[in-house]
Amino acid sequence: MTERHWVRCTHDRHAPAILAILNDAIVNSTALYDYQPRNAGHMRTWFDTKLQGGYPVIGIEDAAGELLGFSSYGAFRAYPAYKYTMEHSVYVRADQRGQGLGLQLMDAIIDEAREHDVHALVGAIDAANAGSIALHERLGFKSVGLMPQVGFKFGRWLDLALYQLLLQTPANPVDG
Repeated sequence: MTERHWVRCTHDRHAPAILAILNDAIVNSTALYDYQPRNAGHMRTWFDTKLQGGYPVIGIEDAAGELLGFSSYGAFRAYPAYKYTMEHSVYVRADQRGQGLGLQLMDAIIDEAREHDVHALVGAIDAANAGSIALHERLGFKSVGLMPQVGFKFGRWLDLALYQLLLQTPANPVDG
C-alpha cells in the first residue's frame, strides 16, 4: 500500500493542488454547481475565509507530498443562531477515487467537527451522485431534504439532496 499522511492544508503549499481538484469537479461533474474553472485569486479568498472562520482544511498526501484529496467545512448560513451548524465538503483527486480516501477524509472532518463543538454537519449533494450519497449514509448521515431542479448544468436540471449528521456536541450550547 502507498504511504499516505495527514496534513493541515495551507494556501502556500496546497492552493494549486486544491484548485486543480476543484476545477476538475467543475468541468467534469455536478459535484460543484459552477460553470467556470476558478483561478488562483479565488483560492486566496477561499483560504482567507477558512482561516478567519477557524475552519479546517484537512488533506491526505502521498509519500512525495502530492495532495490526493481534502475535506473542509464552513458556515452553513450567515445568521448567528446557525453557529453550531457547518456545511462540509470532501474532494478526492480523480485518479485516486475508489480507494477509500473519501471515507478517510469524511471521518477526519467529522472528528474535527466534534472537537470544535459543531452540532450538525450538512452535505449538499447532487442527487444523482450515488457514490457520495452512499458514503454519507454509511457514516450515519440522514436525508433531510431534496430540492428539485435548483441547478442547471450540462443541459439539464439538477436536484440537490441535503444530508445531515447530528453530533452530540456541544455539551453546553449557548445563545448569542
